[in-house]
Amino acid sequence: MDWFEVISENFMVEGGRPLEVLEGVRAQYPVVMHGVSLSVGSSDPLNRDYVRALRTLARRFEPAWISDHLCWTGVGGRNLHDLLPLPYTEETVRHVAGRVREVQDILERTVLIENVSSYMAFRASRLKEWEFLGAVAEEADCAILLDLNNIFVSAFNHRFDPLDYIDAVPADRVVQFHLAGHSDHGSHLLDTHDHPIRPEVWALYEHAVRRFGRVPTLIEWDDNIPEFEVLAAAADEARQRCESALASAAAAQGTGPAAAHEPSVCHGPDRRGRLCGATPAGEPLGPERQRTLPTSG
Repeated sequence: MDWFEVISENFMVEGGRPLEVLEGVRAQYPVVMHGVSLSVGSSDPLNRDYVRALRTLARRFEPAWISDHLCWTGVGGRNLHDLLPLPYTEETVRHVAGRVREVQDILERTVLIENVSSYMAFRASRLKEWEFLGAVAEEADCAILLDLNNIFVSAFNHRFDPLDYIDAVPADRVVQFHLAGHSDHGSHLLDTHDHPIRPEVWALYEHAVRRFGRVPTLIEWDDNIPEFEVLAAAADEARQRCESALASAAAAQGTGPAAAHEPSVCHGPDRRGRLCGATPAGEPLGPERQRTLPTSG
């Protein structure tokens, strides 16, 4: 494995076994921190105590980057423990972007925002989801964690073309991909992270690689977790599909792979809002290390 993604909240504790485990992992591998409780879209006041605790954890373990979801998780001081969608309006763009900028100021680093899957839409929405995601990233000057399974799930549920989504996302903002499996309920799909990656999602991944280049990719598998060999095989498949997509794109352009896909957008964010090479543990996630890995968290 080349690097690990950890759920931030699992380690926002005073001490004990979780931190001991993370210290051992961090001593040998780069890590990135992925949160589920920022609730950046909520109308509640921003939880600055949470963000400061996140900053303390980041200063201790120096992740390559920090990410969370473009959503809200509670209101009125109550946590609903779910990643809930937002109305796609200009007003919401300004509201969320302002909160993301404040988070970045507290953390003193750029954050990544991830698109979530959704199962309903607001009548008030005036923007496409991909327009909303891009507008927030530009307004907040933050980066994007592009979840390709979430795009497929939402595209099925809301009847849009997932390729339109991928092709519209600002390429210079994309720093990481997520891949995962989902549950098919006939009339709708659920992002459950408990099945193998579907062929259609693999196809989206290949399309995304051709557009964005060799982007650090993580496979999420949260339930019905198989033997490690199955996870490793999925990671290997992602690596092979990535290289194949890069090679085919280079051949179509009539150039060599390196020239056709110089990884200009495959870098981590710096601490003040510019996208540049990230250097966790003294070693960057450069092209030779921007590889996939499975995760159970």
